[in-house]
Amino acid sequence: MAGNVGREVPGTMAERLIVALDLASIAEAEAMAERLAGEVSFFKLGLGLLFAPGVDGLIARLTRDGRRLFLDAKLYDIPETVSRAVTIAAARGASLITVHGDRRIMAAAVAARGAAPLQIFAVTVLTSLDDAALAEMGVGVSAQELVRRRARAAVEAGCDGIIAAAADDPNAIRRAIGAEHLLIATPGIRPAASSADDHQRLATPRAAIARGADYLVVGRPIVAAPDPSAAARAIIAEMAAA
Repeated sequence: MAGNVGREVPGTMAERLIVALDLASIAEAEAMAERLAGEVSFFKLGLGLLFAPGVDGLIARLTRDGRRLFLDAKLYDIPETVSRAVTIAAARGASLITVHGDRRIMAAAVAARGAAPLQIFAVTVLTSLDDAALAEMGVGVSAQELVRRRARAAVEAGCDGIIAAAADDPNAIRRAIGAEHLLIATPGIRPAASSADDHQRLATPRAAIARGADYLVVGRPIVAAPDPSAAARAIIAEMAAA
C-alpha cells in the first residue's frame, strides 16, 4: 500500500489493529475476543495472562479461524532460554513475539524461529518511560536516541520489526537507520478524548498511522469501553482517515 513501500503490511486497517487482551481473567479475555469477532482479527496476550490458568486453551483458540496472536512476552534471558521459548511460540502458531533489544537475545530469537512465520519484534523503549525516567536508570541518551540505536541493532540481528512509540516517529526511525523494510508496532495509542493511563509517550490513532506505524496496539480504550466493537470501529476509521 502507499506509504508502506518495502514493508509487508496487511491490506486493511482493521488487520493492522492489534487489541491487547489486558483483562483480569482468561474467561474475560476469551469473551472479549469473541465479542470483537468480525471487527478485529489480531490479539495480544501480555504478561498479565501468560501465567493464568487456562492460557494454553486461549492460545489455541486465538490461533485458529484466521486470527493472529501477538505474544507480548518481552523475552529477556540468556540466549538458550530465549531460543527455547521462541521455538515453542512458533510451534503454537503465534504470529508475533517480543524480545528485548539485546543483540544476543535478538539473534537467538531470530535463529530459533527457523522457517516458521513467527515474526520477531524487538522492544526499544517502553512507552511508560520518558527521558527523565531513563536518566534515573543511568541511561545517558534520550528515549529517541535509544530507540534508534536499538532499532539499528534489531535490523542487524535480523528482526522483522520493533516496538516503538508514535512519538518516536516510525518514518524518521527508518530514515535514520536506512531500513525502510522495518515493521513498527506502536503501543500507547489513545483517541483524543481518552485518558493517558500510564503512558508517557502516546499518540492518537490518526497521528500514529500518519507517522508511519504499521500496527497499532490498543488495549483499554477498546476493552474497557461500554461498547468495545464500536470503539474498535471508531479507531479503525481514524486509522483509515490518516
